[in-house]
Amino acid sequence: MSVLDTKTDTQEEHRAAGSPAAAAQPARDGAAPELSIVVPLFNEEANLPKLHERLDEVLRKLNRTSEIIFVDDGSRDRTGAVLEELAAKDPRVTAVRFRRNFGQTAAMAAGIDLARGQVLIPMDGDLQNDPADIERLLAKLDEGFDVVSGWRKDRRDAFTRVFASRIANAIISRVSGVRLHDYGCSLKAYRREVLEGVHLYGEMHRFIPIYASWQGAKVTELPVTHHPRVHGKSNYGMERTLKVLLDLIVVKFFSSYLTKPIYVFGGFGALSILLSFLAFAAAVAFKFMPHDTGWQKDFILTPLPVLSVGLFVMGVQMVLIGLLAEMLMRTYYEAQNKPVYLIKSVSRGRPPAGPDA
Repeated sequence: MSVLDTKTDTQEEHRAAGSPAAAAQPARDGAAPELSIVVPLFNEEANLPKLHERLDEVLRKLNRTSEIIFVDDGSRDRTGAVLEELAAKDPRVTAVRFRRNFGQTAAMAAGIDLARGQVLIPMDGDLQNDPADIERLLAKLDEGFDVVSGWRKDRRDAFTRVFASRIANAIISRVSGVRLHDYGCSLKAYRREVLEGVHLYGEMHRFIPIYASWQGAKVTELPVTHHPRVHGKSNYGMERTLKVLLDLIVVKFFSSYLTKPIYVFGGFGALSILLSFLAFAAAVAFKFMPHDTGWQKDFILTPLPVLSVGLFVMGVQMVLIGLLAEMLMRTYYEAQNKPVYLIKSVSRGRPPAGPDA
């Protein structure tokens, strides 16, 4: 937590201040709330008061104990100052301020780490997500799902962003096997247990439903309202799509090959060595072709011998990298005594009753 500056007031101080928000059921001191709303923020000074007002209205209607965790990701405007004001008025608010900008995923991870609720609901702080949809997400969770992902079916963004997002979502769904229309929507609802042990890097907060599904969680999606941005500007460009696709490769590798990296590196190495032999065979074939065919070429007249050597060397290197990765993987698991499996439950048969039972 060295990168965080947090401020948390006691409920007695809030009640003494006569805050009207105190009636909105903050959790008791030391008690875990039912809901945790996690909101990463970056230069959202103009949107923050209205967002808090709408969240307050929704949470009062839900009548559940709750907390709101706002994470200021190194904003350069007055977002941090506005957060401190809200935390002084509302006992449900936890204001987290980063020392510098670390990115949305880091802000999301900090909020999740600090959240104590039974259900966690992340959302954007730009007012494009509608807090009124929280009630519908919770209703969907009550149907027996573990993750409910928002789907911005009628998205109010520029065509270029929407088009790139649709391509990225299609690729992610295809590679992961978890079919969702909108991985980029921050508004989701998670049961707390599906987030335990999930560590976020890069742009991987959007892949949490994939992690959850691979661990046996029931995942669904729900169309949600999407508003056009009124204040401020988007902090994401087209380059984000490339970052997401690169992170997808990491996610796929960790899910399928973390415990057997030699299959990836060794597979590429074996393919490279095979191609090197084929290239050498082709060079020999050209060398001994009859003159009248016009296909005869000396070794110095074709790049195949050089290509053969290059592919062979690269193949050997890939195999060696695979062996190193295997050593690292085994050290990772064995040093921490981490299992390579997840157990859902264990049922043991009862011993037969004795004659004196």
